[in-house]
Amino acid sequence: MQKQSNELNTENQVRNQLRKKLRIKRVKRLITTFVILGLILFSLFLYTYYNENGRMPWAEVKAPASAIKEVEAKVYENTFTSTIDLSGYVEPGDIQRVILRATGTVTDVFVEEGDVVKEGDVLIAIDDTSQKYEVANLEAELERAKLTGSDREVSLTELRLQSAQNRLDYTKAYANFDGVVAEVNVSQGDYFDAGSSAMTIIDRSVLKATVEVDEIDMQYVELGQIAILYFDSFPSSSVEAEVTYIPMLGRYTNQGIGVMDVELTISDPPPQVAPGFTFEGSIASEGETTLVLLPQSAVTSTRGTNYVTKKLADGTTTTVAVTVKYLGEGISQLLSGDLKIGDTLIIKKTDTSASALVSMSTSSGPGGGMGGGPLR
Repeated sequence: MQKQSNELNTENQVRNQLRKKLRIKRVKRLITTFVILGLILFSLFLYTYYNENGRMPWAEVKAPASAIKEVEAKVYENTFTSTIDLSGYVEPGDIQRVILRATGTVTDVFVEEGDVVKEGDVLIAIDDTSQKYEVANLEAELERAKLTGSDREVSLTELRLQSAQNRLDYTKAYANFDGVVAEVNVSQGDYFDAGSSAMTIIDRSVLKATVEVDEIDMQYVELGQIAILYFDSFPSSSVEAEVTYIPMLGRYTNQGIGVMDVELTISDPPPQVAPGFTFEGSIASEGETTLVLLPQSAVTSTRGTNYVTKKLADGTTTTVAVTVKYLGEGISQLLSGDLKIGDTLIIKKTDTSASALVSMSTSSGPGGGMGGGPLR
């Protein structure tokens, strides 16, 4: 009996320990569940709060970085001298690529590099023995035809003789203008193929340059205008060039800009300026240009039409349709619209940009603002 009693007590103790362990596990599960739910709810609260307020609850409340305000600006005028910047390189006024029209052995080269030549001078000659024989033979044949042949035979022989004389003339190369021998690519004794370049003659008495002028600046370019050019090889002075050619057609660059290739001519270039030298310069248009200007920020667009808000004398505002041309640096030219010099425009700007705009508008009266600088 005593033994059974001990076994029952031991069994009860084991059961009590199991029950205690199960209670502890249930308590831990409940605590874990409440902690997880609390974290989820707290996260949802933070997410909602941040979306509504743009900050966390513990973050300091900051004042808005800027506020939209109405800023006033004036319509004003300014006078400009239009200056167009140029760059490029100069070329000879004329270039002759000396090419013989016959094939044969070069018998004479009459000039060297640097020699001065006159129009019509013989520069090169190739062996003309066969051509001379052909001409002499046809001259004899023509004499016989005149004595015994028909008129048709005489005419045909004269044509053949003229053709042979041309081929004889092709054995020589001549200078097309007064100039200087810039390059010689042939020597006496060389075998020359017809159509190959034998030498180059240039006219250095006049220099030319082709410069790109964009479509905006072309309205200020005219034939006869003077461009002032500066060369690194001639730093002591500037060189004058004249606008001598404006093409009828422009072209479109890879950057998407319309340009004209305008030709300049230097009539009497200094010896320090040689073909191939580069320059920087400008063209200044005659007289001055006065423009009516307004801030580009005052212009709003709706369905392809531009508008500004104009302040009336009684303090009210009205919307005015305008046509403008943007000139850069936040400034536009007024082309059309019911505005006049001194009218006040209303611009909605943030505080940060408003101060700068007010400063601009107050300093941009007639003769002020952008000054008399280049109009680009």
